[in-house]
Amino acid sequence: MSENMRSLRNFFLYKCLFALTFWNHISLSVENELFTSVSNSFPEDGSDKKIKSLPLLYTNSHQSKANFDWVVIQNTMESLSLSEITNYNVEKLLALLSNFRQGSRLQNLTLTNVSVDWNALMEIFQTVWHSSVEYFSISSVTQLSDVESYNFDYSGTSMKALTMKKVLITDMYFTQDDLYKIFADMNIAALTIAESEMIHMLCPSSDSPFRYLNFSKNDLTDLLFQKCDKLIQLETLILKKNKFESLSKVSFMTSHMKLLKYLDMSNNLLSHDAADVQCQWGESLTELDLSSNQLTDSVFECLPVNIKKLDLQNNQITSVAKGMAELKSLKELNLASNRLADLPGCSSFMSLEFLNIEMNSILTPSADFFQSCPRVRELQAGHNPFKCSCELQDFIRLERQSGGKLFGWPAAYVCEYPEDLRGTQLKDFHLTELACNTTLLLVTALLLTLVLVGVVAFLCIYLDVLWYVRMTWQWTQTKRRAWHSHPEEQERVLQFHAFVSYSERDSLWVKNELIPNLEKGEGGVQLCQHERNFIPGKSIVENIINCIEKSYKSIFVLSPNFVQSEWCHYELYFAHHKLFSENSNSLILILLEPISPCIIPARYHKLKALMAKRTYLEWPKERSKHALFWANLRAAISINLPVVDGKRCEETV
Repeated sequence: MSENMRSLRNFFLYKCLFALTFWNHISLSVENELFTSVSNSFPEDGSDKKIKSLPLLYTNSHQSKANFDWVVIQNTMESLSLSEITNYNVEKLLALLSNFRQGSRLQNLTLTNVSVDWNALMEIFQTVWHSSVEYFSISSVTQLSDVESYNFDYSGTSMKALTMKKVLITDMYFTQDDLYKIFADMNIAALTIAESEMIHMLCPSSDSPFRYLNFSKNDLTDLLFQKCDKLIQLETLILKKNKFESLSKVSFMTSHMKLLKYLDMSNNLLSHDAADVQCQWGESLTELDLSSNQLTDSVFECLPVNIKKLDLQNNQITSVAKGMAELKSLKELNLASNRLADLPGCSSFMSLEFLNIEMNSILTPSADFFQSCPRVRELQAGHNPFKCSCELQDFIRLERQSGGKLFGWPAAYVCEYPEDLRGTQLKDFHLTELACNTTLLLVTALLLTLVLVGVVAFLCIYLDVLWYVRMTWQWTQTKRRAWHSHPEEQERVLQFHAFVSYSERDSLWVKNELIPNLEKGEGGVQLCQHERNFIPGKSIVENIINCIEKSYKSIFVLSPNFVQSEWCHYELYFAHHKLFSENSNSLILILLEPISPCIIPARYHKLKALMAKRTYLEWPKERSKHALFWANLRAAISINLPVVDGKRCEETV
């Protein structure tokens, strides 16, 4: 018989059996038909696949259990999915499955809600093992009777993958080898036993063809596969959500798995003590998931040297040790949800291309990250409590220069501190260069200080500030000495109408013209002249100050000679000081000879100001105008001096 004829015969046989079962349900309970929609999982190439809703037929609840049959979830040429398998219908199931010998088109079988004895369960497995089924999934299994040894025949199978989920063993006392040996020695490529509270699994008794093992959501511990050298073809091992505790023991478990590439140890209780024995990983391991464990910084001392993709998300890592062993092949690193305070450098993994460091404790990320990690193509650093300050400016500038390497920018990058900036996106945070560049700020402050010092120094030199300071000091000292020497004379008594200040080169005019014309006659003006009124033994400055203090007016004979005299400048300064300190109009300026402004030294700025603002008497060259000049001068200094003990003040001098 040809292969095509044999397949056609099996197909018609399968359809006839299914039709008989279906019409049996209809005849028993036509009046109580109930159609509902269900969905269930179905294995296809080792993975789960949701099946859309299909009609589901239940029998009358008063019907005898002996006649209760399974429920068909899916029925196609390649796939069959049944539910509600019990000890009452398992014989019919075995009879049905025995018709699908190797060569038939049925490849996918799914059984759910299975409640049978141990031997019946083994018969189901044995029948499927010798059928055309390649992918077998069985879930929500309850084993009802005692577990006992079973001589399983693994030969001549088409099976490639077995998936078991939610298996419940009701027998509390049995030999574990009788249970685990059945599955450990299976000659298939993929085995999944999940959500079944499994506490152990034996090492295969011979070299195993397993390439994929998934024991997630069980109760496995560090004892699994220790010193097991039979998993020589295993490439993928998933052990997430178990109870593993020692990372070093996990590494030794993999040391004999020569082809292992992917290991998932997430959601366990793993930790690593640096004082533990050295780790020894399988050399072929390139992808490792250690997320959601209890690992700290010491984990970097126990990692596979050839790892390419490493997931350390949701652990307790605070920093990446710089002295760790180099992971030269590492391309992808996930450090999200840890306790890192800064971006790690790439000194130990120079090939890194992808880094996830979201949801850590990073306030101000290092701006030199891309310099130390030149091959990084994507950095996920969002959702950190960023502190928006000057230090963060370099990182923001780095984003602009990175060419879109920051994943999630700008939405995931938000200021957390300070309080007034919370919620502000980093792209909207700006500070001036001067406010953030300490060197620039110091240089600017230094330059401004130097400019200020230069300006002050120039003004001091140009305006002869030191000279004025010295004069002020001498004025103060003289006044202080006078106070201590004659405290009873503090109430000043005017003794002269005017103090005359002039250059020695103009003394002839003063002696021959000024003094005779002012002092002659009844009620003449009393003038204070340094040659006759300075007191011997006192300093010149002190004599000048005393004469100015005892005089009602100060007459200054201005000429080019006056400008060149240092002492004349002293006398002008002290008289000007008196003008402001007493708020009096005591200065009289006589312009003996015209003075060009250009010959007045810069430090004589007070003289320039006085000549510009105050009216002065100009000595006329015409003799006919002299009488008017003297009359105006007398009028300017006209005052009655006080009398002391019945005598004029000048008589006491």
